[in-house]
Amino acid sequence: MSTALGEAEQIRLKIRVRGIVQGVGFRPFVYRIALSRGLAGFVRNDADGVWIEVEGTEENARALARELAVGPPPLSAVRAVEVEDLSLTGDSDFRVIESGPETSGRAAIPVDTATCDACLHELFDRGDRRFRYPFVNCTDCGPRYTIVRETPYDRGKTTMDAFDLCGPCRAEYEDPGDRRFHAEPNACRDCGPRLELTRPGAPALSEEDALAAAVAVLTAGGILALKGLGGFHLAADARDGAAVARLRARKGRPSKPFALMARDLSAARTVGEISPEAERAMTSPARPIVLLRRRRQAPIAEEVAPNLREVGVMLPHTPLHHLLLSDGPPLLVMTSGNLSEEPIARQNDEALSKLRGVADAFLTHDREIHTRADDSVVRIVAGETQLIRRSRGFVPEPIRIPVPSASASVLAVGPGLKNTVCVTRGDEAFLSPHVGDLQNPEAVGFFEEVVEKLKRLLSVVPSAVAHDLHPDYFSTRWAAASGLPREPVQHHHAHVAACLAEHGRSDAAIGIAFDGTGCGPSGELWGGEILTADLMDFRRAGHLRALRLPGGEAAIRQPWRTAAGALLDAGETLEALGSVERGRVHAIRQMLEKNLRSPEATGAGRWFDVVAALCGFRGAITYEGQAAAELEALAGEDGADSYPFELVDGGRDAPFEVDLRPMVLEIARARRGGTPVRDVSSRFHETMARVVSESARFVRKRAGLETAVFSGGCFQNRTLTERAKQLLESDGFEVLIHRRVPANDGGVSLGQAAVAAFRLARREGRI
Repeated sequence: MSTALGEAEQIRLKIRVRGIVQGVGFRPFVYRIALSRGLAGFVRNDADGVWIEVEGTEENARALARELAVGPPPLSAVRAVEVEDLSLTGDSDFRVIESGPETSGRAAIPVDTATCDACLHELFDRGDRRFRYPFVNCTDCGPRYTIVRETPYDRGKTTMDAFDLCGPCRAEYEDPGDRRFHAEPNACRDCGPRLELTRPGAPALSEEDALAAAVAVLTAGGILALKGLGGFHLAADARDGAAVARLRARKGRPSKPFALMARDLSAARTVGEISPEAERAMTSPARPIVLLRRRRQAPIAEEVAPNLREVGVMLPHTPLHHLLLSDGPPLLVMTSGNLSEEPIARQNDEALSKLRGVADAFLTHDREIHTRADDSVVRIVAGETQLIRRSRGFVPEPIRIPVPSASASVLAVGPGLKNTVCVTRGDEAFLSPHVGDLQNPEAVGFFEEVVEKLKRLLSVVPSAVAHDLHPDYFSTRWAAASGLPREPVQHHHAHVAACLAEHGRSDAAIGIAFDGTGCGPSGELWGGEILTADLMDFRRAGHLRALRLPGGEAAIRQPWRTAAGALLDAGETLEALGSVERGRVHAIRQMLEKNLRSPEATGAGRWFDVVAALCGFRGAITYEGQAAAELEALAGEDGADSYPFELVDGGRDAPFEVDLRPMVLEIARARRGGTPVRDVSSRFHETMARVVSESARFVRKRAGLETAVFSGGCFQNRTLTERAKQLLESDGFEVLIHRRVPANDGGVSLGQAAVAAFRLARREGRI
């Protein structure tokens, strides 16, 4: 490439950008840089990401390549920028061209994103042509994953292909200098989706009339079914106790807390205490539900979150939500539009059929939701965000896992409860949205739906399926019938592996896996496990003392049954269960003494149930973790002493046991003596934190490991997690806790996928 004397050398570069670079304004970003630097060539999307060719001075061409990596658009996530020298072609201008036909499937689909400030300004600007249009969006915001059918991400491959762009919208869509250039959901009132409100016995209303009627329903104390971004919500005025109680009765959800949507941060602050970290989470593009410490004088009905000191609050994430809260009540219950334990409804006819007995009116629209996605839920733990439910706004963002990038694809089908599915592509893992309880037939259909969608969007054919050891999980049976080579992964190993994988780690660590109940290698009921584990294998180093569960599953639903077993095991009377009918207590005693239908389980969650029952929770739980959540709500903030417990050494080759019977004895005496439940809960949480720290120290002496990993549903408990982390870090441990995937069973599929991928790579000699 010779040049005339005094002229800058001209070069041509091919630049491949991989990552989340489609549907986020990446091509107009490249176009603007190219024009500003006097470069010729083109940019286009294809199934691998973004393909750029630029021709001009070497300084400007290589500067463009650098800018792509260091200052990309805010919603993008650049994983790699690959640069290759080409021969000059003599291009004289720079063009944005249509997507290529390649189908290698490396492109990443962007997440659904909350309405940006520019679109929000247009929404409330009387002079703008999109004033009060409920579907305003641009390349920086709007629906993505929930509307896309396949890659590359183009309008014709989304549910927006049903709407033909009008002249002004097409001009925006085709102008590389416009912020709506190739914004695939772009539309306006003349060419896009439209609102409709239906009610029994009344004519349908559209557009502004529909919105006004919806506000009237809410203001009058009614219940509104509202089509959102990833499915339907059920909304009611959060200040109206009678309305919230009606919603509970109709939905069949007697106690589980409802989430709220607040008009803005000011309204949210009237409900809960918002730390800087919580504010960042609430105002992030994902707009998750954030669990906040509830204010004493919060202007919401007690029925929103009974017996809890936290309440989940989110801000509006679509223009429709902004309009509804701007015109109507400033605080709305905004809960999933489903019947108890079913997946969120996504289609209009589905919602009208299933929610007819719940909602008084239905606010729908004609933009199809291709993939349902429930709201994500986060909590601030140890000063950072921790996901409780990973769905809208986070899916399908990939998580890098520590396996070779050339690894074969693995499909991980998750557990039975809080199910998610995970598919790997090279060294990336893609989790599905929250699926739910696979004992529900509707959830089974959603499970199969997300399996097929992930495979199709990622253009992968899995070479193996990873699954739980529990033979009765639907996901395990599905894996057995899939025809794929199977890779079984023990439940608690998967928990620990998920935390290791999200931190990019494959080395051995001390895994503290505390959850309710999971299947051990020989069919035992595990759940309070101290492991030594890496991504290949694990060893059981210790466990909590097993509890008898009189009635099996019935003991999980009625914590006082498990408490009866713990009291008798500790040599105590059942006096502490005084409020339970005497005949029922006698029957449970007989079951325990005769060992009838009373399996043993080491689950840490069951110990939370025991103490909750001793503190007065002696009814039946109506949602998973209810007793533990209410017990945490009772705990004080101040320091507390630990109750006594013992670590019983099982010998060099046997796991140790954490004996909590001394704690049970002291709690029983304390309750007989009238000790306030707040003090009991505080001391119990301190005890469990010290169980974690002492167990880790015990394993460190034997195995020399300095890293501790917390996983399992019990580590959703902020009081336990923060205190245990503090104790271990003060003793020199590195502590890894979940941030990007849930500590509960919603993260298990990632652990299954990471273990299976690592094992396959090891067998093939790639690790």
